[in-house]
This record gives sequence, structure tokens and C-alpha cells, in this order.
Amino acid sequence: MASKTRAKAKRKKTTKTARRRKTVRKTRAIRKKAAKKAPARRAARPKAEPTAKVAVKPKPVSQRAQPQAVKPPPSRPAQPASAEQRIGVVTHYYSHLSVVAMQLEPGGTLRVGDVIHIRGHTTDFAQKVESLEVNHAPVTEVGPNDDFGLKVVEHAREHDIVHKVRS
Repeated sequence: MASKTRAKAKRKKTTKTARRRKTVRKTRAIRKKAAKKAPARRAARPKAEPTAKVAVKPKPVSQRAQPQAVKPPPSRPAQPASAEQRIGVVTHYYSHLSVVAMQLEPGGTLRVGDVIHIRGHTTDFAQKVESLEVNHAPVTEVGPNDDFGLKVVEHAREHDIVHKVRS
């Protein structure tokens, strides 16, 4: 029994760093051997002939190229045409149905057959109103107090502005 405990006491446990040192030494030795055997990678380049140095005169500040001001691309007008009247705002868009829920401003009305223009950050299209629904029932006219849905032909987003186009 005493010999077993003595043998255990003499054994040293190797740590991760000690194992790493051994492998690093081995790889260094292998690399050195490979470097001795391999021919030189770089070939000696022929030296270029010396060229005569020419003095360069600095240009005056007035002749240097000045940076051009970058002009923004022309964008569409921020305001709608004068023949349009703002009537409401999109409150929600149902993509699977292509329907918008809208809130009309006070004094605004909307009828089937009217032409509307929906404009927003990435939205800009006009269409004829073909269907209006209040509480899932089709109607022909809506007022400012009605919560209604409107079928649209393109994707609209919340907070897009809805204008009625006057004919």
C-alpha cells in the first residue's frame, strides 16, 4: 500500500499550459527542419537603374482643384398638387388582404368612385375607391367618425397621408 501512495505522490499532473509548451516546441522544431530543406522562396530582383530626380514645383492654392459640392438628386415635391385635399391618415395596413384602416379628418368624406392619392415615406400611388367597409359590411360613403377599411392596389404603411383628388 505504501508503494502505491508514494508512486501517486511522485507523479506530476501536467497542466494545459505545460502540454501547450510541448506541442509548441515540437512544431517549432518541425518548421526549422522544413525551412532548412526548402529552397529560398524569394528570388533576387535585379536592381533598377537610378533615375534623375526632378524638382516638383508646388502649385499655388488658387490653382489647386477645389472639391466640388455634392448636389442631392432631384426628389419629388414634398407637397401634393393643389388639386388634392388631405382627407385622412392610414392607421393600419393588412397585407394579407391589401386593405388599409383609415381615420378621416373632421369635415372629410369618402365615397365609392372617388380618386385618392396615398403618399408616405416610401408610398406614392393613386387609385379609384372601389370598396369601403364599416364593421365588415360594404357601404358607399363614410364620414369622419366611421372606422372603415379600404381596399388598395399597392402596399401602404401606417401614417401615410391620404388625399382626395378633385376632378
